[in-house]
Amino acid sequence: MNRIRKITRVLIALLLLHLSAGAQNFVSKNIRIGLFSSTPLEDIRAVSDKGNAVLVSKTREIVVQLDVKTLEFDRKLMQEHFNENYIESDKYPNAKFKGVIDQPIDFTKDGNYGVTVTGTLSVHGIDKKRTIPGKVIISNGVVQISTEFNVACVDHNIKIPKLVFAKIAEFITIKAEGKFNPLK
Repeated sequence: MNRIRKITRVLIALLLLHLSAGAQNFVSKNIRIGLFSSTPLEDIRAVSDKGNAVLVSKTREIVVQLDVKTLEFDRKLMQEHFNENYIESDKYPNAKFKGVIDQPIDFTKDGNYGVTVTGTLSVHGIDKKRTIPGKVIISNGVVQISTEFNVACVDHNIKIPKLVFAKIAEFITIKAEGKFNPLK
């Protein structure tokens, strides 16, 4: 697990160098990412505060990555089934979104921006083009993001056995939020 985190940090650092040498870059190591599934039989919730993210102001590029094993469920048995049977986290350890904020933003000025971000969501080894709504708040040089969107299990080849189909929704709601600090 520590090896994956080290590799993630190195990749983020390389991405920062590659994306833009002169632009203001922002980073976060504690993006909160949660998932929620609701059916008449059962609600499933999980959350992690260990998402990593990079934002390059000049190009408006953003990358958010999560080690899916860091998601903590209400019940440990759910967590085990999620990792072993559905998301196959040993085979597909990370979920990732890489995209560009569609609207221009002045990252040097405080403000509140409704945005969309167009890019690629990678889950369970499957990449899907997505446009995701969100909010960007800039205050005193700190950038805060938040979003909520749905992911269809079928879009990422996540198979749900018929036996438990009534317990897991076809769409999973994802929420993400976090603060970015300027990279110095």
